[in-house]
Amino acid sequence: MSGLYNLPLSGMKEGRHTFDFEIGKEFFEEFEESEIKEGSLKAYIEMDKRSTHLDLLVRITGTVMVSCDRCLGMLAWPLDCENRLLVRLGKIISEDDPDIISLPSDEHELELKQHFYEYIYLALPIKRVHPADKNGKSSCDPVMLKKLNELLVEEEGEEKQSDPRWDELKKLKNEN
Repeated sequence: MSGLYNLPLSGMKEGRHTFDFEIGKEFFEEFEESEIKEGSLKAYIEMDKRSTHLDLLVRITGTVMVSCDRCLGMLAWPLDCENRLLVRLGKIISEDDPDIISLPSDEHELELKQHFYEYIYLALPIKRVHPADKNGKSSCDPVMLKKLNELLVEEEGEEKQSDPRWDELKKLKNEN
C-alpha cells in the first residue's frame, strides 16, 4: 500500500475482508488545526467487496488527548465509535450523501485517513471536561479553577432583578 491509511483494492477478490490500522500521534500531526494532539487508537475495518460496491464497517476504539474546556489541562478521553461507509465503484455520481462515496473502477486503493479523522471528531462530545472525583469535586487543575473564580465578574443587580415574563413562565412550570 502506498499510504498508511489506504485499503488495497486491486487484485482483491469479492467477499469479506478485515483490516486493522494503528492511529497515533503522527496521524493527528498531519492535520494542522486538529484539537487532538495525540491518541492511541485502533481502527478495525470489515469490508464486504462486491462487483459494484464496497460496504465498510469502521470501528475505532482507544483514547485521545484533548484539552479540557474548563481548565485547559490535557484530558485522556476514551473513544469507541462505529460507522458505515458505502463506496460505489464505477462512474462518479454526485456525492450528496457523506456516507456514500464513488470511486472510478480503475482505482487501486481507497484512502481512509480523512474518514478516520472525521469519525473520531464526531465521536467526541461537544463539552469535554475532567470528570468529578469520588467526592463529587471537579478533578480539573485547582490552580486554574481558583484563577477562574477570581476573574469571574457578576454584573450589578444581576441576581436581584428578574424579568417578570420569566417569572410568569416559572409559575406555570411549577404548577404543572
